[in-house]
Parts: sequence; C-alpha cells; structure tokens
Amino acid sequence: MTESGGQEQSRWITTVIMILQRQQHRVRYSGSVEIGSVIFSLSGVAFILADIQDLVMRGEEQFLERIQKFINIHRNSFLVLSATLHGPQEWNIIFRIQRRFLGSNLHIIPVHNTAETVKLMLTIAKMTSKLCADDIRYKMAMTKAHIMENSPVWKTLQEYQLHCN
Repeated sequence: MTESGGQEQSRWITTVIMILQRQQHRVRYSGSVEIGSVIFSLSGVAFILADIQDLVMRGEEQFLERIQKFINIHRNSFLVLSATLHGPQEWNIIFRIQRRFLGSNLHIIPVHNTAETVKLMLTIAKMTSKLCADDIRYKMAMTKAHIMENSPVWKTLQEYQLHCN
C-alpha cells in the first residue's frame, strides 16, 4: 500500500473521532484494541472504521482477521465501510464480508463521507443506550395499546368473539 493511502485512511478516521469529541460525546478509541475502533461506553456499541480501498490495497485476508478480532472483543459491533462510490467491486467485497461473518454479531454499514458516518454512529449509539431503548419500548407498548383500543378491526374481532360465546 502506498504511504499516501495509509495517511488518507488515518485522516478519515481521525476526522470522525475529532468531530465526535468536539460534539462532547463520550467515546473511547484505542490503537491497542484495533486500529480505527470507536467505542461508545454508555451504549456498549463499538464501531470499526475502514475504507474499502484500504482493504483492497492491504489484502482481504488480513482485513478479515482484524474484523474477527474486533467482533471477538465487542458484543455489539459495527463495521463502517467507507467508499466514495459503492460500485460492483465494493458491493462484492461487502457481500464476501457478510458471508464470512454470517451469524456473528457484526453489522456492516456502507457510508460515503465523514458527515454520514458521524450521523449514523450517533444514531445507533443513541438508539442502543439504555434510557433511549427503555423509552422506545414504552412508546411501542403505548402505541400497541392505542391501536388495539381504537382499531375497527379489533372492535369487529371482539364483537365476533362475543357473538360466538
């Protein structure tokens, strides 16, 4: 791999981390766990950021070993694959990764730019945090109850049941 390709990969990951820190999010990142890892401690979500072109340059097998190490450590893990354009070659790589880790706790998300990456990471971290997850469960239960109370189909079923008894 060329030196400039590695610097571009590093710059992209560093930009994502800096944006998250600037927005006052509590994230951990560590080169000792895996290069490009970002961990949201409060929600227990871990992301590994990678560029598809970096994968092509370094070799797929080495990259797949990094991913395996990552998912062995993190229970709720996401692979964020960046590419300017997701063409046939990129989708083929994503498909091979999905096939290799089918049934594991790895979720693969293709992205195009840094802003999109930050937005999706924050959304996932927020939705998986305990407070938000409890709130979503409560809202779902309330919605279900409301539908059951006001649904004409539900009322028809109740009337049918009364006539059958």
